[in-house]
Amino acid sequence: MSIETYLPFWQKLTPTQRETLSRAATTHRVQRGTIVHNGSEDCVGLLLIVSGQLRAFILSDEGKEITLYRLLSRDICLFSASCMLNSIQFDISIEAEQDTTFYKIPTKVYHHLMQESAPVANYTNELISARFSDVMWLMDQILYKRLDSRLAAFLLEESALTGATELKITHDAIARHLGSAREVVTRMLKYLHSEGAVTLSRGSITIADEKKLRGLAQESLR
Repeated sequence: MSIETYLPFWQKLTPTQRETLSRAATTHRVQRGTIVHNGSEDCVGLLLIVSGQLRAFILSDEGKEITLYRLLSRDICLFSASCMLNSIQFDISIEAEQDTTFYKIPTKVYHHLMQESAPVANYTNELISARFSDVMWLMDQILYKRLDSRLAAFLLEESALTGATELKITHDAIARHLGSAREVVTRMLKYLHSEGAVTLSRGSITIADEKKLRGLAQESLR
């Protein structure tokens, strides 16, 4: 699939701008677990996801991770080109959660387009606003919502992403997503098990009662 199908402003570009963008964009394929963007240490460019799944996360000084949002097919990752956003300093890292294929648009090329084209600038501002909304929603969850609710919502999200009720995920991986400790996640999972919402086995968690799990997750569902 060609790059123009991923850019809603494509038809509003001039022929020269389209040619420049088409020539500059490169296709990349990475394996699961690859760090695609490493915080402020690099500015790899704008990423357009063709297939697979990426995870945007932040890392505290103590080494604790927390997932900000996921990027799926047809999503666009702007903060991997955060160096072009003068007033925004985000130490966000991007990791491939699955084998992933994406287009990469060099930062300088996209920044030049933003300066030349109002539709590109407007689209970029909308994208920034949407991501800020994601982050603010997450902060509200961390500060004001119970961990059992957040955990239940996470399990439902994972089930929707994978299309399965059996989730092949470790307690440690869940803790990294939620910005918690593995021991706390294990305790919360045992609570969900005691409520009959999930069953636990080594290396996997199975949703046993989706309705009950959804009730527990109510305040953390979007």
